Amino acid sequence: MPSDPATARQGVRQPFLKQEPAEVYHARCQEYLTSHQLADFRKCPLLYRRKQLGLIPDLDRSAYVVGRAAHTLILEGRAAFEAAYALGGPINPRTGQPFGSNTKAFREWAEAQGRPVLTDAQVELVEHLEAAVRSHKLATELLAEGVAEGVVRAKYCGEPCQIRMDWFGPQCGVVDLKTCDDLTWFEPDARRFGYVHQMAFYLAVLAQAAGETFPVHIIAVEKKEPYRCGVWRVSSSALGIAQQENAEAIERLKRCRELDHWPTGYERLRILERV
Repeated sequence: MPSDPATARQGVRQPFLKQEPAEVYHARCQEYLTSHQLADFRKCPLLYRRKQLGLIPDLDRSAYVVGRAAHTLILEGRAAFEAAYALGGPINPRTGQPFGSNTKAFREWAEAQGRPVLTDAQVELVEHLEAAVRSHKLATELLAEGVAEGVVRAKYCGEPCQIRMDWFGPQCGVVDLKTCDDLTWFEPDARRFGYVHQMAFYLAVLAQAAGETFPVHIIAVEKKEPYRCGVWRVSSSALGIAQQENAEAIERLKRCRELDHWPTGYERLRILERV
């Protein structure tokens, strides 16, 4: 992996890729369907609709903050990381140690920063994650050349869609970076959280814009000792099944929109058979 991933970006020029701040991308979610919106719809059409109307706010848990910070450091480099986040906190002059994150002094300092704040403990964790990815040979090769946070917009299944890929390279294709609690359970967690469906959506939208298909990889790193890192290539058969299910979900979404009918998916009687 290059010492600064920003250097690697210079070697990749793709006309279908856009570079824009995350807030610009998210502001256009009312215009374009995203993988997360489609995942909400597959889970529950009513959930999708209530989020779309702003009736269910997105939660910003501390784990999400650490995950985003890790993405910035690993994929965009140290300079981007330090520009995006306020690190550490104020020092207690009596003890010479940082104020705790629950103290008034820390809260006042954090509010004055004008950007997300990471405590010393969070910075240490993010740096452990970056070191774990950097020490993994396959992960290093995947991230040797490419573009971080590339945005693509295209019409897919008749719907305007947008994606923001963690990493894209002409040779490695789409690379998604995941943080997890325990790498042992990553594969069942990937099924549980719909990662293959997310990657299938990315690949389908990308294919519409680029006119070709690319491989798909996932790098996963665990957020505890020993900070194991693993790399998976998503099989074409798994992507094909997920892509078909995504396409079917988009057709259902169109019908729900036409009828303005948003079911939960649990209206009918179900039979519980397994014990």
